[in-house]
Amino acid sequence: MIVVTGATGKLGSLVVKALLERVPAGEIVAAVRSVEKAASLKSLGVQVREADYARPETLVAAFAGAEKLLLISSNVLGEERVKQHKTAIDAAVKAGVKLIAYTSVLGADTSKLIVAKDHLATEKAIAASGLKYVFLRNGWYLENYTENLGPALEHGAILGSAKDGRFSAAARADYADAAAVVLTADGHENKVYELAGDSSFSLSELAAEVSKASGKTVVYQDLPEEAYAGALKGFGLPAPIAEMLAHSDVCASEGELESKSRDLSTLLGRPTTTLANAVASAVK
Repeated sequence: MIVVTGATGKLGSLVVKALLERVPAGEIVAAVRSVEKAASLKSLGVQVREADYARPETLVAAFAGAEKLLLISSNVLGEERVKQHKTAIDAAVKAGVKLIAYTSVLGADTSKLIVAKDHLATEKAIAASGLKYVFLRNGWYLENYTENLGPALEHGAILGSAKDGRFSAAARADYADAAAVVLTADGHENKVYELAGDSSFSLSELAAEVSKASGKTVVYQDLPEEAYAGALKGFGLPAPIAEMLAHSDVCASEGELESKSRDLSTLLGRPTTTLANAVASAVK
């Protein structure tokens, strides 16, 4: 049995979809905070169980009978995130889970990204648990850009602080498919995969691709980190998220989000989704 946490989220729901192409629905457990929101998964034959990080007893019950667990990282930041992850790891041990696959971040052990500290602490906690593991170090999502093109098309500009830094991003579905592969095939135990798109792009190249696909002129406007964070706050993002994203752009300018790894396309057995295809689909 395979348990997927955060199964109603954007990544988790895609993982469940990918698993359904590989194993019977009855062998999949969707671990969610709100059982009501998982009605569509239940209708597909997937088992739905409540899993609340604040209530460890729900986690042990949710993980019961599982051979493999996909621990999708929490969307909170800092110490609270690590605390939640450790609670889930402890529950997995108590439930008798054999392997944890964890969605970490690209280059977690060397990255300057703010979020890398949380992910590395979680990786270490999983390794210390004695359970077998797979660390899926996901790079940036193409959807980080393609899901929010409205303002760029309206104002003719994409904002950032990445200068000429490059992003080896891939589609969320690519990362989901890779997770499904390691959860349903042998030979991935205690492996660390650096997952990134086959090709990289700068934000200027992103703007050019958006212009091409939309027929509207869109340019990249590079801002100082504080100014970009301020702009994101002005768009309604919470301060911690805005500051994290602005700092991530600065890290990208220093090469932190570009990777030559082909782990992702190797796991998929196909090329990763291209920027051109992702933008074209979003603009439609």
